[in-house]
Amino acid sequence: MASTLGASNRWTSLLQACVRAVDNDHSTAVDYDCFKTRQDELDSYLDKLASVSEATLLRQDANTQLAFLINAYNAWTVKLILNNWPGVESIRDLGSLLRSPWKKSFIPLFGDTVSLDDIEHGMIREDGRFDDPRIHFAVNCASVGCPALRREAYRGADIDRQLEEQTESFLADPSRNRLRGDELEVSSIFKWYRGDFEKEWRGSTSLEQFLARYSGSLELSAAQASELSSGNIDLEFLDYDWRLNRTP
Repeated sequence: MASTLGASNRWTSLLQACVRAVDNDHSTAVDYDCFKTRQDELDSYLDKLASVSEATLLRQDANTQLAFLINAYNAWTVKLILNNWPGVESIRDLGSLLRSPWKKSFIPLFGDTVSLDDIEHGMIREDGRFDDPRIHFAVNCASVGCPALRREAYRGADIDRQLEEQTESFLADPSRNRLRGDELEVSSIFKWYRGDFEKEWRGSTSLEQFLARYSGSLELSAAQASELSSGNIDLEFLDYDWRLNRTP
């Protein structure tokens, strides 16, 4: 496992070379042409991930396991785009009427061939395993509406800080989360995964309470945060932007 953790430096190197900060650092755009020219490096990193057995991963602490799985999800999402690059306008175009791109089994992991959904929903969101709603601001679905693809690998020793930074940055983006009149308009992520934000993570038993924790990022006053936490501010879910998160 130690060698694989060392390989995360390779993922960081690729991210810093091929991902750009945009929207006042609230989001990122991916230079897929850059990744294409460095595909051998990406493939080498993915081979390292694939070489880790599930038993080996489970011997690590929970933070290290979570960092490994988020990195795997993000790196394999980039690989899925590259497999069809150029000409991709949206990751959803890579699916079919019968199977979404997230359900395609193409990832060699733990001696099996799995899908992105298997990693996200079957492992990262597995009930009782991590139970951290902030993972929704770390996994990246290659779309403009997604939280930023972080420009460094996730690491077990730093993941709490990294997840907190991802959450604060996403919520501070007024294009995706903002108070407008008497309503708080937020990303559809909070609609799709509302239950994840209501599992008593750090005392939050409702989506409103979770959002109120980040009143500073949302630029809410103390009074507004209190009203939100009490459920007295209506939530409106914004349309999601599924365009590819590519550089111009």
